Amino acid sequence: MSTEKNYHALIPNKIFMGSAADVESMVKNEGIEVIVDLRGEATECAYLEAKAKWIQIPLADNSAVPQEKAFEQAIEAVTEAYQQNKKIAFHCGGGKGRTGTVAAGTLLALGLSDKLDEAEAKAKSIRNIIDIKPSQRESLNKLYPGK
Repeated sequence: MSTEKNYHALIPNKIFMGSAADVESMVKNEGIEVIVDLRGEATECAYLEAKAKWIQIPLADNSAVPQEKAFEQAIEAVTEAYQQNKKIAFHCGGGKGRTGTVAAGTLLALGLSDKLDEAEAKAKSIRNIIDIKPSQRESLNKLYPGK
């Protein structure tokens, strides 16, 4: 049983982000109601005992091509749950690339950042291991042109 906090709050008390290993802690510590799993390699929720709704939106961490449709779905799943006043957790395997991309996109989608660079910097200031890869950044540029 892990209740250690290696995850981070993108929006305090509402939206949390981390790695697959953090899901149990997020559920137990924060009362997560919706889990958005970004792992294309996953076959089930990272914490099987979770009573939360599990949404899998498969993304490849090292994709050579942008995956804007999947990122758009992930960002929409997070923002819609947020607008329904649910507690949400999103994660990938390590909580760096895919998670960072969805974090930056969520900040843009909710109007909490005006520019992509600002959204990425804000996400990194919250979770310093975030590492958005070039193809992931390209997806965000396509989703949020001019940002």
